Amino acid sequence: MRRKKQTSPLAEIYTALSMVLITLAIGVCGYTLIEHYTFVEAIYMTVITLATVGFQEVRPLSDAGRVFTTVMIMVNLGIFAYVITRISRYFMDGEFARYYKIYRMHNKIDKMDGHTIICGYGRNGQESAMALRRNNETFVVIEQQEKLFTDIADSNLLHIVADATKDYVLLEAGIERAKALISALPEDTLNVFVVLTARSLNPDIKIISRASDITSVKKLKSAGANNVIMPDKIGGAHMAMLVTNPDIEEFVDLMSTKTSDAFQINEIVVQKSFRLD
Repeated sequence: MRRKKQTSPLAEIYTALSMVLITLAIGVCGYTLIEHYTFVEAIYMTVITLATVGFQEVRPLSDAGRVFTTVMIMVNLGIFAYVITRISRYFMDGEFARYYKIYRMHNKIDKMDGHTIICGYGRNGQESAMALRRNNETFVVIEQQEKLFTDIADSNLLHIVADATKDYVLLEAGIERAKALISALPEDTLNVFVVLTARSLNPDIKIISRASDITSVKKLKSAGANNVIMPDKIGGAHMAMLVTNPDIEEFVDLMSTKTSDAFQINEIVVQKSFRLD
């Protein structure tokens, strides 16, 4: 079932203001046609009617003009109430602060370069985000379920609430400037879509994808993934290694899940001309 699209409060404000402008245009046309007012007189009469300030009429109105004015006032009262309600809701319910936060977040994302994009913020996506943060890597998360972001207290997490399989969403996340993409969506078919889209938008990007089924590994690599990870398979192998080689596995586990700077694994590039004395 297709999810019903919700209208944003900002769009409702635009709608309300549009209604005011339409009413103003109708008033000008009405007074011009019914009372044969000039354009300036029609605007003046429309404004004082909509504002209900009670100023004197430009010229005495005919019966048709009085009926038209009455209808204009009644319609305007409803529109005025709608506008006030929407504007009050926008500011009182925190929507203004929310949209301003999103605006600032998108500005930061637009300035990012050489970052990582994480598609999906489930368990694997959250683990990837924590690991990248520990290594001081910049990243942005794309997740369709906004609730996953509201449940966390991290206000500095750069994220986009959208469908990661869409081209424009990946472009919004800076796919053309990103150095890597992690596709951690719950379904393999969705990950295939993300990998295909990302590879077409940035042929040089490094893509790591999650897979649930062994049969999806080949498809993901054919779609353009550099690496495919099966969390369940790795987890099972890890538990078995704790039985067969507990000391080695505990050491590897300690190094890979470090939460401090006590232990670090770093990569050093050695040139061919390097000599060890």
